[in-house]
Amino acid sequence: MSFRALRFLALPFVWVGAATLAATSAPTSILFIGNSFTFGQGSAVHFWRSNTVTDLNKEGIGGVPALFKAMTTEAGLDFDVSLETHPGVGLDWHLANKRDVIASRPFDLVVMHGYSTLDSAKPGDPATLIATTKEMAGVLAGKNPKVEIYTTATWSRADQTYPQGRPWFGKPIDTMAIDVRAGYDKAATTSPAIKAVIPVGEAWNRAFKTGLADTNPYDGIDAGKMNLWADDNYHASTHGYYLEALMVFGDVTRRDPRELGANECAAYKLGMSGTQAKALQQIAFDQLIAEKGMTLTPPSSTGLKLSGRCK
Repeated sequence: MSFRALRFLALPFVWVGAATLAATSAPTSILFIGNSFTFGQGSAVHFWRSNTVTDLNKEGIGGVPALFKAMTTEAGLDFDVSLETHPGVGLDWHLANKRDVIASRPFDLVVMHGYSTLDSAKPGDPATLIATTKEMAGVLAGKNPKVEIYTTATWSRADQTYPQGRPWFGKPIDTMAIDVRAGYDKAATTSPAIKAVIPVGEAWNRAFKTGLADTNPYDGIDAGKMNLWADDNYHASTHGYYLEALMVFGDVTRRDPRELGANECAAYKLGMSGTQAKALQQIAFDQLIAEKGMTLTPPSSTGLKLSGRCK
């Protein structure tokens, strides 16, 4: 039975079934296509556990794909995780330079995104994203007609919002993420292979609105709040990438991120407290269920029984 069929089985058999089938079935193959927002620029996530994933460019990157791998392993799911990333580019670059690499084998699932402002030359314009999403979906479906593609709508960049003269200057911090999501929604209509837009940026917005994360790193970080951005106010911090990985985990697997719990291994190894891990898991859960039609398998009564120790 494939993972796509397995993930919709009813509780209480989902967790047990996944763990059992992992030993007897071929792992679900998943490819991440993106840029520094996928490979974790500016944080400890960048090269974290790179030995657990396959970097098709052989650059030793772990990134968000390695976080996803850790979470799914803890949840008893078997994924063969690959990634193809390059800094500062959109899907057009991958199509022009890495088409053969991406099409080197069929993948069951793909998670991908374009440039953070939708278009590096025309910030906020989704035209290039729309065209290249359609083309990339065609390439992927050409290798596997049953491929399921998820696109990730990324976060508001503080460096594009607070400094004068930047495209989103003078607007609320959540505006850029909403604009980016609108572009991805349009791109998602171009291919039946695209199953969902993962609302990463809107999860960041939720963290801002609930007071979990600081909204403006340029005036200092309020006590007790997380900074989701890296020092450049552009890329994500470890906390920001962790939230991204939680969103991918929940959307792709349809599992409740809260089942990972305070002892989740990736958070522990990356220096987060159990309280921080649980808070980010709650944000991811709340944002995922806010999506129209989204349902998640709830945690079992016993949870994952994580020891808090990570190999």
